[in-house]
Parts: sequence; C-alpha cells; structure tokens
Amino acid sequence: MFRFIKEHASEFSVERMCKVLHVSSSGYYYWREHPVGARQQNQSQLEIHIRRVHKQSECRYGSPRIADELREQGIKASHNRIARLMQKAGIRSIMYKKYRVQTTESNHDYPVAKNLLNREFTANKPRQKWVSDITYIATDQGWLYLTAILDLADRKVVGWALSDGLKAVETSVAAWRMALKNRVIDGCLLFHRSGDPVRSGHSICLC
Repeated sequence: MFRFIKEHASEFSVERMCKVLHVSSSGYYYWREHPVGARQQNQSQLEIHIRRVHKQSECRYGSPRIADELREQGIKASHNRIARLMQKAGIRSIMYKKYRVQTTESNHDYPVAKNLLNREFTANKPRQKWVSDITYIATDQGWLYLTAILDLADRKVVGWALSDGLKAVETSVAAWRMALKNRVIDGCLLFHRSGDPVRSGHSICLC
C-alpha cells in the first residue's frame, strides 16, 4: 500500500491518500526511509483489508466473519492470523444488546383477571368467543404496534388497530370499537386478551 502511495504521490497529496487508505502518514515516511520486507508489506496490506471490512460491518464483525468475507473477495487468510492482527491493531467487534419490545405493563398493583378461556380455542358460533393480542413491527420510523381481535368461530379478524404507542385507547379500545361495528354482539361474549396480566381473559354479557 505504501508503494501505491509513492507511485501516485505526484497526483495526490500523501496525507489525503493515507487518510483514504486508513494508514498513517508517519508510517509511510518511515517506510520510505526504512523499506520493509515482502512479508511485512503483505501483513500491512491484510490489516488494511481487515479495517475496511470491519468498518463496512459497522464494527460488528469479529475475526471469523471478517475471514469469511475476505475469502469471498479472493483474499485468503486464516481465521487465527486475522485474529492476531486484529488483537495487535486493537480492532474489536462491538456487540449490540438485542432490543426487546415490551407489549405489556407488568409493574402495577391491579388484580390479575382469571383466564376464563382456559385454552379452549373453539366456539360453536360467531360472537361467542373473541381473542386479542398485540404484536410489534419494526419500521424506518420506529416500532409500530398491531392489535387484532379474532373470532374463534370462523377465525376471522373482526377488529384491529395500528399505533405507535401502547395506551389502551389506541390499542385494545380502538380494535374493540372496530370489532363492535363489524359484528354486533347479540348474546354472551367471552373476550380474551393474551399477554396482558391485568386482563388476561374476561367475559362480557350483553342481553
């Protein structure tokens, strides 16, 4: 790489080329005064490739992933050699903690409703048993929450709501209002909401 900089020194400034190639200008000038052997040049070149792949991965890749990536690019180097060079150069992978989306609020003093459904996911007729749940969707603007209400008789979604928050008025209540418009309750209805410790299942009787 230093040889490349030397060959193009008349076209570009040394400092600019060193910055683009992720090498120090002091190292280049030292190389000009103290030429290194082929093995050390090869090692320096490999370190440049390692830094490039590491940067492209947003610093997530460790030595195994970098070795695989370089191999696909036709650059052969063992995992152990790359690991040694990374350790020597202080190149480390950054481990990101997986973000866990919470769709329920468990920190409360409210009584927990009984699970009246008791895993009996069948119904003899529509408007007899409805179940509801909330899931989350990752978008470029952030997390969106989808609330759906399902009639267990025909497995049709009778109500749903899409929101960017977890307030009841924009999730369960909004989906419930749509369900009531789509299917008018004409008897005793068991409504079960999954994953909510406050209202895990309750029945609503309308006569």
